[in-house]
Amino acid sequence: MANVKKEGGSNGLGMMSGLIIVACILVGWIIWYFIMGNGANFEGGINTGHPLPGNYLAMVYKGGPIVPVLMGLLLMVVVFSFERFAVISKAAGKGNLDTFMRTITSDIKGGKIDEAINACDRQQGSVANAVKSALVKYQEVKAEGFNSEDAAETIHEEIEEATALEMPMLEKNLTIISTLVSLGTLAGLLGTVTGMIKAFGALASTGTPDQAALANGISEALINTATGISTSALAIVMYNFFTSKIDTLTYSIDEAGATIVNTYRKVRGSLKK
Repeated sequence: MANVKKEGGSNGLGMMSGLIIVACILVGWIIWYFIMGNGANFEGGINTGHPLPGNYLAMVYKGGPIVPVLMGLLLMVVVFSFERFAVISKAAGKGNLDTFMRTITSDIKGGKIDEAINACDRQQGSVANAVKSALVKYQEVKAEGFNSEDAAETIHEEIEEATALEMPMLEKNLTIISTLVSLGTLAGLLGTVTGMIKAFGALASTGTPDQAALANGISEALINTATGISTSALAIVMYNFFTSKIDTLTYSIDEAGATIVNTYRKVRGSLKK
């Protein structure tokens, strides 16, 4: 039953991610066609004319039909970055994570397991949930009188299982952000190629080259290049930022788990003397 519920939740989140992707592309197209392509941005009042001097919206519009795709990709990076930031911030729990870890470590080393569990309840979040699972298992082992040879391994497995349940939620949609690193560059390159094709087409025309068509082709190439690079750069920064945050959370859980196991071994060793 738990697996069915987990699969259902995963499918629902996957569908939501798909809807966000489609919505971003749609919004990108709306911005490109209705805002950037507004006739007021061009000479003569129509978007087929030259951009008004200094009007960057019109200049970007002239980047061609690949622009709304690039804008959609850029919007995806922004939307999924906000979504991941909210999830990872919630996973860190309330208050400062470093302070929480120092408190937990101090309580565990001092044998104050109940106080440590209460601190986890106050903190709330993925780290606190994983640590609490290990602490509860510690108390169960302690209630058995520290006689089980496999007790330390049991505690270690408990925190690994709790971590395995928490981490997938933190890493979800990071694949999309990492994919956007490549897609942004490739889409920008595609726009660059189409723009250069138009530029060389203007040069190859019979008679005097069409200077306006040549300028539009070069403009399209450069605009798409700039937008693609910007999208990829932002995606790289956000992906590395979130990966670093997740690594910090994982390290905190591992640190707490090691402290719990070592504390158990010390107490068990003292009872044997």
